[in-house]
Amino acid sequence: MPTGVALREVRKLLFDAAERVLLRDGPSGLTSRAVTTEAGCAKGVLHRHFPDFDAFLAEFVLDRAQRMDEQAAALRHAAGTGTVAGNLTDALTALFRSVAVAIVPLVTYRDELRARLRTAWPAGVPVLTEACTMIASYLAAERDLGRIAPEADVEALAPMLIGTAHLMFADRTGTPPEAEAVRAMVDSIIGGVLRDTQG
Repeated sequence: MPTGVALREVRKLLFDAAERVLLRDGPSGLTSRAVTTEAGCAKGVLHRHFPDFDAFLAEFVLDRAQRMDEQAAALRHAAGTGTVAGNLTDALTALFRSVAVAIVPLVTYRDELRARLRTAWPAGVPVLTEACTMIASYLAAERDLGRIAPEADVEALAPMLIGTAHLMFADRTGTPPEAEAVRAMVDSIIGGVLRDTQG
């Protein structure tokens, strides 16, 4: 039986390989053989540590969703600095240029993966629901600082920003949108609630 440290190392190796395959080849290219080949290890390594491939994928998706805690903390820390629209543009661009945008079609593509995720993640799609929480928390902080209107409904604005950004970045094979386009989208959604107190 491997030690906890060894297991963490194997998980990291396999999860990082899965991310590279998913970003490069999309959900249809993400197979256990593709992951182990990318990781440079025998196929049996994955099956020694996970009951089956969907169990591996469920843990991979949840691991990537949990990694958003660091992004969320950085965005909350940015409250009161720069501009609200600039901070949101940077956060959304970083989010959707990461593996996040590729996880959504993966979850949609695999019925068994969705079923397994429901036990740990009862509502929404991992990553997107975390992203909405991250954006809503940031907007609430800016509202508390007076940089957006006190009546601003951050719980409604956050999914509007995430959903629209997801549509902009959804074409994995195309050219990602320029920062100016993302900023224009952000301005159109939050422009009505911004206050003149920004630096």
